[in-house]
Amino acid sequence: MSKKKRQKHQYIDNKVFYTAMVKWKKDVIDAENSDEKKPPVTDYIGKCFLLIAEHLSYRPNFINYAYREEMIGDGIENCLMYAHNFDPEKSKNPFSYFTQIIYYAFLRRIEKEKKQNYVKFRLMENMDDGTLSSWFKENYFDKSTKKAMTDYFNLNDTDIEKFAPKKRKKRVSKKKRNTLDTVLQDEQSENSTDK
Repeated sequence: MSKKKRQKHQYIDNKVFYTAMVKWKKDVIDAENSDEKKPPVTDYIGKCFLLIAEHLSYRPNFINYAYREEMIGDGIENCLMYAHNFDPEKSKNPFSYFTQIIYYAFLRRIEKEKKQNYVKFRLMENMDDGTLSSWFKENYFDKSTKKAMTDYFNLNDTDIEKFAPKKRKKRVSKKKRNTLDTVLQDEQSENSTDK
């Protein structure tokens, strides 16, 4: 008995998606040539954007985020913003083009949310005991360690280091640097003549 290869169910037909994008792109070019408003994407193209974003959000590296819906929204928004940049002459694979756009939109949203969580973490860390809610103190806050707070805000040490403000070195202007250099040279010349 031979085993049949199980075919993956494809939720978007790339050929149909490509022809829809070619037709829509032609309408966009015609509208630009006649100084009209850009036509909105068709329902089919919008549905494809939604399906790509939803299916990408089920990948293991995206599924457990509490703000997964915001990630999907950002991905669709970016697809709508940059759909006119798709060039059918360069690529015949709109599925991969828009998957990349959505993927990077997801990464940007995760970065924004982590930065926001870092701000909340720092605010909670700097609060007095009197201002912390009793529920939060009982369930999450432990004065001896930051572990409970970092767990609550879904942060790790690298996130905290990345978002912590960097200490800036004071820059010395060229004028001051030149005067400092001349003072140092004068001191060196005095030291050499004293010997």
